[in-house]
Amino acid sequence: MNHDMPTPSRTKDVVSSHSVFGAPCWVSLTSRDVKATEEFYGAVLGWQWRPAKLGDRFRIALADGSPVAGIAGVATMWQMAVAWTPYFAVRSADEAVARVQERMGTVAVGPISLPPGRAALLADRDGATFGIWEGDLFTDWETWRNAQPAFITLHTRDAFDAAIFYGEVLDWASERPGCCEVHYEGGEVVLRSRGDVVARIESGALEAAPDPTIRPHWQVHFTVEDVEACTRAAELHGGSVLSKGSDEAVLRDHDGAQFTVTARRDR
Repeated sequence: MNHDMPTPSRTKDVVSSHSVFGAPCWVSLTSRDVKATEEFYGAVLGWQWRPAKLGDRFRIALADGSPVAGIAGVATMWQMAVAWTPYFAVRSADEAVARVQERMGTVAVGPISLPPGRAALLADRDGATFGIWEGDLFTDWETWRNAQPAFITLHTRDAFDAAIFYGEVLDWASERPGCCEVHYEGGEVVLRSRGDVVARIESGALEAAPDPTIRPHWQVHFTVEDVEACTRAAELHGGSVLSKGSDEAVLRDHDGAQFTVTARRDR
């Protein structure tokens, strides 16, 4: 979801979803309380904040001055789950939504107009939630892409089947110039855009599992310098640790949204 409209003085720097279609273009958290969310992620990930041009319920998170993610305090108003969601760039929101419906996916919200573009919140046929964005990307988007402060992994029932679903919806591995490339490496699907790894898909999730960490879902990872420090801060500020390894931890924030912190390394 695009939280920032490009400014007229920087029109030449604006990137359109049409030029990077199929690739992840943003990650956004739907929350109940923007202030509490700012405090939690400021303490855990060291983020700073700036207003977003969509209104008081929206914020842009910054890491070292660069945009990292968006916060939308609309969970209660829009009756949406508190969760981190990846958004993918598309040429046409209407066409992408129609493709999802044709392939037995679910449309939760949209497409809705959020100038300067249109967005929709969807779920694939295994229940994993994702968003799409048609239009201009936020100012400094190329900085976000190059810095890669966040990346995404789909934990799903069948990686091959999921790749077919998303490929048909998002024009992956199509004949269109600039499309994302799909590779099968080590039992998982790897998505590349302009040569860079931008997403991974892995099998093994269980659709009916009572534990949401096991059900099909898109997991948002944030790269950090000190995983242990992040886990301590999360617990001190009302969050919890779902699992922890030497270089990665799955956390839940104060409001219940799940995310992963991963030690900074080459992907």
